[in-house]
Amino acid sequence: MPEIITLLQQQPALFITLSALFGLLVGSFLNVVIHRLPKIMEQEWQRNCADLRGEEIAETPRYSLLTPPSACPACGHRIRAWENIPVISYLILRGRCAGCKAAISPRYPLVELFAGALAGLIAWHFGFGAAALAAMVFAFTLVALTFIDIDTHLLPDDLTLSLMWLGLALNIGGVFTDLQSAVIGAMAGYLALWTIYWLFRIITGKEGMGYGDFKLLAAIGAWFGWQMLPAVILLSSLVGTAIGLYLILFAKHGRDTPMPFGPYLALGGIAALFFGAQMIHFYLPAS
Repeated sequence: MPEIITLLQQQPALFITLSALFGLLVGSFLNVVIHRLPKIMEQEWQRNCADLRGEEIAETPRYSLLTPPSACPACGHRIRAWENIPVISYLILRGRCAGCKAAISPRYPLVELFAGALAGLIAWHFGFGAAALAAMVFAFTLVALTFIDIDTHLLPDDLTLSLMWLGLALNIGGVFTDLQSAVIGAMAGYLALWTIYWLFRIITGKEGMGYGDFKLLAAIGAWFGWQMLPAVILLSSLVGTAIGLYLILFAKHGRDTPMPFGPYLALGGIAALFFGAQMIHFYLPAS
C-alpha cells in the first residue's frame, strides 16, 4: 500500500487517469441512486401514511439501492454484467436493450461521463490526497442531487444532510476552510434561502423554492464557509434566470411551471470547489 500511495503521488497522470475511471464506475452507481432513491422515499412515505391512518398495507418487497437487480423497465430483462460497463456497454448495445431493443436513455452514459470528467478534473486540481477524495464525494453527491431534482423536484435529506455533516466533519481538520467559517456557513446558507422563501411567499402567496434548497446551500456553506455563499447564490441565480428566460421565450415553458433550483445551486457548489479563492476575491480582497 505505501508503494501505491507513493506511485500515485509521483505520477499525477496516473492518478488522474485512475480517478476518471473510478468516476465512470461511480457514475454507473449514481444512475441507480438517481432512479431508485425517490422510489425508496415514496415507498417509505406510503408505509408511514398507512401507519398513521392505522391501516394494514400489503407486504411488498422492499426497494433498495441494491435490490432488486437492475432490469429493463420495458421488458424486465435483467441487466448482465457486460451490459453494465460504463459508456462502453451503451455503445456496444447502440443505446438499446439487449432483450427487447427498447431505447435506453442517453442520460445514463452522460451521467457516467460527467462523473468521470469531474473526478479527473478534481484529481488534476487537488492532486493526490484527502482533499481530492473528499471533493469527489462532494461532486458525486451534487450530480445525484441535480438529476433527482430535475426528475422529481426533490432534494432528499439522505443526501443533503449527509453532505452538510460531512463538510462540517472534514473542516474540523480545516480541509477546505476553518471550522468556525463552516459552522457559520451552514447556518447562513440555510437562513439565507429560508428568508428569501418567506419574503417571496408573503409578497406573492406562492412558494418559490423548497426546503431541500435551504439544506443544499447549508451543505455548500459547511464545505466552503460563509465567505463563499454570496458568490454561490449570485451564480446560481444568474444561471437559473438565464435558463428560465430561455425556456419561457423559446421552449414554451409556462411562467407558472415550477423549475428546480437545486441544479443551479449544485453548479454554484462545483464552481466553489474549483474557483473558490478567485470568487471570494471579488468581494473579499483581503481574505
